[in-house]
Amino acid sequence: MARTHQCTDRTAADSAQAGAGGGHVGLLAAKKHSRRLMVTLSLSASVFLVEVVGAAMTHSLALSVDAAHMVTDIATLGASTLTAVLMQRRPTARRTWGWARLEVITAAVGSMVLFVVGVYALVEAGRRLFGAEAHQVRTPAFLLFFGVVGVLANLSSLLVLFRQRGDNLNMKAAFLEVMNDALGSFAVVVSAVVLLLTGWGAFDAVAGGVIALMMIPRSLSLLVSSVKVLLEQTPDDLDMDEVRRHLEGVPGVVSVHDLHASAVSTGMTQLSAHVTVETGTTMRKACEIMESMQECLRKHFPISVEHTTFQIEPQGYREDAGEHLEM
Repeated sequence: MARTHQCTDRTAADSAQAGAGGGHVGLLAAKKHSRRLMVTLSLSASVFLVEVVGAAMTHSLALSVDAAHMVTDIATLGASTLTAVLMQRRPTARRTWGWARLEVITAAVGSMVLFVVGVYALVEAGRRLFGAEAHQVRTPAFLLFFGVVGVLANLSSLLVLFRQRGDNLNMKAAFLEVMNDALGSFAVVVSAVVLLLTGWGAFDAVAGGVIALMMIPRSLSLLVSSVKVLLEQTPDDLDMDEVRRHLEGVPGVVSVHDLHASAVSTGMTQLSAHVTVETGTTMRKACEIMESMQECLRKHFPISVEHTTFQIEPQGYREDAGEHLEM
């Protein structure tokens, strides 16, 4: 019995230490994210003010769309920054996962706003290209200047976010926002150059439409990724048939049922299963089986499963439970 307790205590201690270590790493990452997002937010707000002035001066659709995109960019970056700050808070008895899910909600809302702005810009581009009233850009040289300012500022923001862009959906959403802005500012520059060289005023509407077409697919892709997490779908990199096959291959395991996997947030995958073991399995052996299953998950699958819950059941447990319930 003493050995069984030692095994159980060691497993609990290892799990607690791993959880504490994972939480510490998560807090450090959230702090780093919040600092980078604050820098990017400041740059984006400055560019937005410049582009609003530029759009008023030049009457450029491309610059107006880019400025409108900046509004969503600032709102999303602001929400992303707040999310990164809140994610630094430790879980409580009331919020056992902390604020981890907030990054997914932020990404979903940001992607929907991006989609709406993109559709509006596409419609406006069509109206300017094919409408009866012609729209002319004023002072293309100013348009070029404002476009170059936007490109330089957005490239600076991309450099700030680049290394952490894949850490979670929140950072991915922020990076995509800024990348779309950089592409939009580049389209403004191209529009200004074409106007200066050819005088073709309609190209500004074409540039605005191109910016919109770049925004829409990316917003939909991010929205789909966010909804998958919110619906608690199985993570894309986790083949549940393979998981079941590997777990049932662990010595002492008879079968695995009620197998579920989902993501609380990016990088925080949870997995639960009912595991039927051979009759007469001792507590020590059950402890060894759980350790083997956790090691199996770490070794054979590409994503890290942060939280596992295994319910150990002896053979015949379900039948006995069913008979008891019928009585």
